[in-house]
Amino acid sequence: MHVDARIIPNNTVIEGDVCIVGAGAAGISMALDWMKTSYKVILLESGGFEYDDKVQDLLIGKGTGQRYYPLRSSRLSLFGGTTGHWAGMCSPFDEIDFMKREWVPDSGWPITRKDLDPFYARANEKLKLGPYRYDLEYWKKQWPSLKPFPLDEKTVWHKMWQLSPVWGPNGGLGEAYKDDITKAKNIHLFTYATVVNVVANENVSSIREVQIKNLQGKTHTVKAKHFILAGGAIQNARILLTSNTQAKQGLGNDHDVVGRYFMEHLEIQTAELWLFKPFRTDLFNFDGENKRLWCELAIAKDVQIKNKILNGTAGLSPLVIAKHQPPRIDVWQNEDPRKSIDNLLNSQINAGRASQREEDGAIQRAYEFQTRIEQAPNPDSRITIGAEKDELGVPRANLHWALTEFDKRSIRSVNQLIGQEIGRVGLGRVRLKEFLRDERDTSWPVGTSGGWHQMGTTRMGTDPAKSVVDSNCQVHGIDNLYVAGTGCYTTSAAPNPTLTLVALSLRLSDHVKNKLDIA
Repeated sequence: MHVDARIIPNNTVIEGDVCIVGAGAAGISMALDWMKTSYKVILLESGGFEYDDKVQDLLIGKGTGQRYYPLRSSRLSLFGGTTGHWAGMCSPFDEIDFMKREWVPDSGWPITRKDLDPFYARANEKLKLGPYRYDLEYWKKQWPSLKPFPLDEKTVWHKMWQLSPVWGPNGGLGEAYKDDITKAKNIHLFTYATVVNVVANENVSSIREVQIKNLQGKTHTVKAKHFILAGGAIQNARILLTSNTQAKQGLGNDHDVVGRYFMEHLEIQTAELWLFKPFRTDLFNFDGENKRLWCELAIAKDVQIKNKILNGTAGLSPLVIAKHQPPRIDVWQNEDPRKSIDNLLNSQINAGRASQREEDGAIQRAYEFQTRIEQAPNPDSRITIGAEKDELGVPRANLHWALTEFDKRSIRSVNQLIGQEIGRVGLGRVRLKEFLRDERDTSWPVGTSGGWHQMGTTRMGTDPAKSVVDSNCQVHGIDNLYVAGTGCYTTSAAPNPTLTLVALSLRLSDHVKNKLDIA
């Protein structure tokens, strides 16, 4: 059922078994998972079903350090969350991503890829993807035209991706599941319900309630047995930091870890690939209507270990198009997310038109690599709160995005290793972009972009001195407070985060169900 929190009586007390804060990918997937249970679930969404400028203003924040997107337009505050402009790209993390890697500082998840596999399969269903198969051999049987490069898979392998049909152009998860959520008898969706404070018991070992407000001046209280923050990496950290009346530094922040280790995927145009002769394959591009899958080139686990680098992949784009596309960090600078996405789409259309004018006589064997790589965990890359407050009186979130020399060295090495393997098999040559050629150059190009993938601010771990949540996403020391989503990532891997986000949320959902069943 659905309730608009703007029209119910002021100071209403709302009670349930579970309270989920945020109706984006994490919140919706968990709510769906609870639909056929006997438990009452309160699902809180800051916005409504449509875009609202004034609600979006609550996301305004300042940025320092490495240039980033405006915080106001990097996320959407409405039912469905940022899946409203999600690209739909899905691939699971690799085994190495969960490992403790001695060359990657503060790496090592308290869970493994095997722990997530059954939840990845369930996440595939929630995102309406194809079979939970991400091996090239399986898909080659379905699509014989998926011809791979003749590379040594022990050095460079072909990593498969699927494209979700519930992506942004189709309205995201909000459009896909609005009816299911609003018609469910045990799911109580409250829109225009922004959490402004989390209240604990006297010794801050358990949460009693959350306080919600809206711009119409209404204040309400939600009481539940368990509380799950699912508002995204920045907003989850912000809620914990601003809930500081009982815990001076914020809830779960006794060791000053909340907000730290902010990570993004670095997405940069890094090299040109020139094949000696055309190579006919449908493997490196997707067809949005039919073949909703494609491949990127990745570095094998043992090669990453040998070279002591981060995990990254290189996607191929025809050079005749790519050379006309400006960096996305330059295109997405409007504070209004609607205008920014229009600018992005227009830049893609203009690049396509420019390429058509050049196609006649153009060489059809030149490509550009766009490298997507994990950012090394860095405690200096972080979310903080400042003195400035939003219209509801909540301190705004500020981002300091900090990159390291290690990040850039890894990008260079990924492209060099792929280039060496392509040269070895006589397929062609790879030419690095100028900013990667001098190994002594640690600077970043102006066009360095992120993937809008905000991660790591409430990281998972066993040591409360270096993490915020445990292996079950429970905030250390608080027995009924959990965090869902990408903020829990210990490291960020190379793939887009949504598939793993949903898998991890479903694992958390099962854990909370088990605790309620036992109680």
